[in-house]
Amino acid sequence: MQPANATPASSPLSWEAFFSRAFRPFFFGAGLMGGLMLLFWLLMLVGAAMPPTHFAPRDWHVHEMLFGYFAAAMTGFLLTAVPNWTGRMPLSGRPLMLLFLLWLAGRAAMFLSALAPLSAIVIDAAFLPLFAFLVWREIIAGDNRRNIIVAALVSLLAVANLLYHAEFLFGWPTALLAERLALAVAAGLIMLIGGRIVPSFTRNWLMKQGVRDEPALPASFSGFDKAAVLLATGTLALWVALPEHAVTGALFALAGLLHLARLYRWRGWAAAKEPLVWILHVGYLWLSVWMLLMTAAIVGPLPVTDALHALTAGAIVTMTLAVMTRASRGHSGLPLAADRLTTIIYLLAIAGGALRVLAAMLPPMPAWHASGTFTAAALLAFALGYTPVFFRQRAR
Repeated sequence: MQPANATPASSPLSWEAFFSRAFRPFFFGAGLMGGLMLLFWLLMLVGAAMPPTHFAPRDWHVHEMLFGYFAAAMTGFLLTAVPNWTGRMPLSGRPLMLLFLLWLAGRAAMFLSALAPLSAIVIDAAFLPLFAFLVWREIIAGDNRRNIIVAALVSLLAVANLLYHAEFLFGWPTALLAERLALAVAAGLIMLIGGRIVPSFTRNWLMKQGVRDEPALPASFSGFDKAAVLLATGTLALWVALPEHAVTGALFALAGLLHLARLYRWRGWAAAKEPLVWILHVGYLWLSVWMLLMTAAIVGPLPVTDALHALTAGAIVTMTLAVMTRASRGHSGLPLAADRLTTIIYLLAIAGGALRVLAAMLPPMPAWHASGTFTAAALLAFALGYTPVFFRQRAR
């Protein structure tokens, strides 16, 4: 198979190529900064390092993985996908560079926030509202009403970041609420975007293998899918408002089972030969597992932190890497087939998520460090291994 960096030898690395499409800087930044921040968090856990940040170690870690890593992966995907949805020109060149530098400034500001807390918060808080404005502008200008929900979710993530900072600015008890809102947005985007691309890409791959019989292909969107999505949406909203209520726990169980059934209808096992396809199913499977584990955390003995990592270290990391690798290859003219590096990235991400969730049954500190190391390795392997893809023009 063609390696990830199989681009024409005559195509040099260039900043012009890097800022030609949003997936290039933001996917690179997500992988590189996400991996480095995770490694730094592991050092913080054992007291070996402490950044000059105004925030407590856990708060810095949570914020940077949600509003740093996930926000960058989401930005790279949406600013690349929205032009396809609307038929409008993509953001590129200097405007894209300035947007990326604003995101990068937010990471530096949060890391050094003890030096100037208010300035750090202002810098970090500026990125997501600007990004939400860009998404709304394109969707409205392109009359793309189908994806208004995407713009609304991006706006909610911006609100969540403001609520997160409000606790440290004004002493309001809003940080945990902001965490839940941000996690609910991430789950909603996986459910929405994943619900489109997982069955679609699986169907496309199977048809290329000669499968034509409709029962052997992923099920089309139906009333069952709509019911599963609506129930999960209501459950997420209730969890944001009432995280410990028994009704929330019961609804999580039902939503998890419905989404397992939804995933089953997409026939992921039929694409077991292609990692670029089956990793999407693994990412969506993590979403269902998270919902079921939330029931065990709310009404049972499972620590809620371990349940939440089924969403963060599991669904978010796996699905973002699945989307980032596929989009990077597709938009760079590379074959839509996983090479050895890409497969290793997937296996590292799966191992990292599994070890973090199993930490409740293992010696916690070794499990946390092994999990974080595997996940950081997956993110850094993506960023560094795909660097030639990001800095070279599209292959012909």
